[in-house]
Formats: sequence, C-alpha cells, structure tokens
Amino acid sequence: MYYYKFKVSFDEVDDFERSIEILSSDNFESLHQILYDSIGLKGHELAAFSVCDAKWNKRQEITLIDMQDDQESETPDYDEEEEFSTSSNIPKFTMKESVLKDFIYDPHQHIMYEYDFIHPKVFYLELVKTLPAKEKEIYPNCTLSVGELPKENEQIVAPNSEDEFMDEFFDKVDEDDLDDGFMEDSSWNESQSDFDSY
Repeated sequence: MYYYKFKVSFDEVDDFERSIEILSSDNFESLHQILYDSIGLKGHELAAFSVCDAKWNKRQEITLIDMQDDQESETPDYDEEEEFSTSSNIPKFTMKESVLKDFIYDPHQHIMYEYDFIHPKVFYLELVKTLPAKEKEIYPNCTLSVGELPKENEQIVAPNSEDEFMDEFFDKVDEDDLDDGFMEDSSWNESQSDFDSY
C-alpha cells in the first residue's frame, strides 16, 4: 500500500504551508477532513476539490455532497491557451465515493480545494511524493504546519431603524461638546433671548 504526500499552499498568506500524508486508498472525504482540521477552518460550509492539469485547468470536480444534475455530464472541451478553465460541464463526483488513487494521474498532480462558496477560501495541493506506507503510522496526518489563516473581519451591522441610528450617533458624541457648540453660536443666543422676552 502507498501513501501520497501533498504540499498545501494558500495565496492570501505568504508563509502558509501544510504537508499532508494520506493513503492512496483513502477517499476525498478523508482528505477534506484532514485539511479542515490542520488548516483550522471554521463552520460547516460546503467544500469541493478540483483535479487539475499542470496549468490548474479544472478537469474533474469532487464535491462534499451530490450536486450533479439529472442530465449526464459530457466531457468538456478545453481551450489549451486558457490559464484557468471555468467550464460548467466538468464531470462531478462526490468525496465519499471517490478514492484518491483513481484521480491521480500525474506524479505532481495538482488539486484545488475550495471551502465556503459564500466567502471562498482556495487552497492549492501539489503531490510531491508517492511512497510505501509505513507500519504503525496513522494516516491521514499533517506533518508540517506553517502559517495561520487571517482572522475574519467583523461585520458591521446596520441599525434597524432611524431611532437606533440616532441613538448610536449621539452615543459617540460628547454631550458637553454639543452644549459648547450651541452656546458659541451667536444666532442661537439671539433667538434664545428673543424667546425669553415673551
């Protein structure tokens, strides 16, 4: 039995790297789980792998759940001049039913891992070694972990009403500053003394 060693990179973090070792007989669901754990991903979002050629053109897609249409997929035609393929009729499979060795056809196989389609994070896997499995070794495992994902930006929630907006505005303004501003305005003082004379 053999195991694959993958190098994992993430373009948004310069020093990010993971090394993953996984048996060739494992499925893509196991690869998804070790990536999720070792990268430090959050939530229960959808994910997908894309088996790519050397230019990162997508050739096959392997999804966490069955996203296949009722119609059978046809083998897509690719423009070799394109750096990335965005074809929508790429053959699709599910992770649980897809064994790694059935999709590895290049000694340096490229695989794209996309997590969370609403706020996507894309990781790039490259096969670096295929070696005999070691006795007593537990697979899959992460043998190198460098760099962390950036923290999620806090979302700014808009007030639900005009009253809430005004409350938030005045909370940020010092009441003494408001009083000083009014007292320094001569037109305010004149109108106030006219009012007092009544």
